[in-house]
Amino acid sequence: MNRRASDEPRVVHTVPALFGPAGVVGGAERYVLELARHMANRVPTTLLTFGEKAGEERVGALRIRVLGPALHVRGQRYNPFSLRMVPEVLRADVIHCHQQHVFASSVAGIVGRLGGQRVFVSDLGGGGWDLSAYVSTDRIYHGHLHISEYSRRVSGHSERPWAHIIYGGVDLVKFHPAPRQASALRAVVYVGRLLPHKGVNDLIDAATPEMRVELIGRPYDGAFLHDLRRMATGKNVAFRFDCTDQDIVASYQQALCVVLPSVYRSIYGSESQIPELLGQTLLEGMACGIPAICTNVASMPEVVEDGVTGFVVPPNDPPSLRAKLTWLADHRELADKMGMAGRERALARFSWDKVVNNCLAVYCVTRDERGLEGDSPR
Repeated sequence: MNRRASDEPRVVHTVPALFGPAGVVGGAERYVLELARHMANRVPTTLLTFGEKAGEERVGALRIRVLGPALHVRGQRYNPFSLRMVPEVLRADVIHCHQQHVFASSVAGIVGRLGGQRVFVSDLGGGGWDLSAYVSTDRIYHGHLHISEYSRRVSGHSERPWAHIIYGGVDLVKFHPAPRQASALRAVVYVGRLLPHKGVNDLIDAATPEMRVELIGRPYDGAFLHDLRRMATGKNVAFRFDCTDQDIVASYQQALCVVLPSVYRSIYGSESQIPELLGQTLLEGMACGIPAICTNVASMPEVVEDGVTGFVVPPNDPPSLRAKLTWLADHRELADKMGMAGRERALARFSWDKVVNNCLAVYCVTRDERGLEGDSPR
């Protein structure tokens, strides 16, 4: 292992694609960027990613290195790789891979093990071809850092001492409450990809003609978008495809609530075993002081405290969702109290500083060869 006089570990985070205008817009990529950005305020941190062109930039204390042009393993767009990552990971004390099932993570894990580094991985959903097509890659890593209890459970790691929960965070400075107009019509806001497993059709179905619904996100399925537009006929539904972060924050701040109605079984009958590993947009809305409504699916009940910070409703059940939306619209003072409780919950459990603390605790315990026997940080 690389040793220095300082106890501060040099950390490299790896992720297939970068979040932002030059990269992609998705919850997983945002998660990695925000974690690395906040970690860089504590220890030397590099975010290593891939692109069509090589580049390097600084975001505050964070160094971002883009390796390119990248090879796409087996032609898979979300499975890029470059041998240029090898010297980068060898310079680190800690390697934290994001997305276990991509070729770059397998290589970084093996290289790190051979080089004496501490190697960790977080599964954020998705992936492509890697060594796990033939053998389990679980023990390439010293530890698996899960973003929810649900993630740990569905990975089969519930009883594994090397599986920890770090949760996810929200930028509590960017996402914050703002004064609200008492007489204004408050919109029901959904933020995320417009895909069938997100259950957006159930939200449109649940909305009454008097409710305003804002669907913020990019369409990835033309047929689904067509069906959503058809279902929205006669209702006050706005499709917003190109919102900036500032636009999203402003929508949250003036909203009735944020809704994430993800489902295991879509309107077309397709099954999604892991529709959500956390529920990032729920955290963002809560941080802005508005109630959150989610379905009783995957990790989301770990985020929303039913009846306190919002509501948890059954999936594929527009009438139940409609009842909660109507209740919030009819009880504004109580809805505002729920929103403030959501903000307090985000401050207490889902700050990025807390996530960084959880990560650093596992990194350092593993360095001292005690982490494989301990419990996950809480």
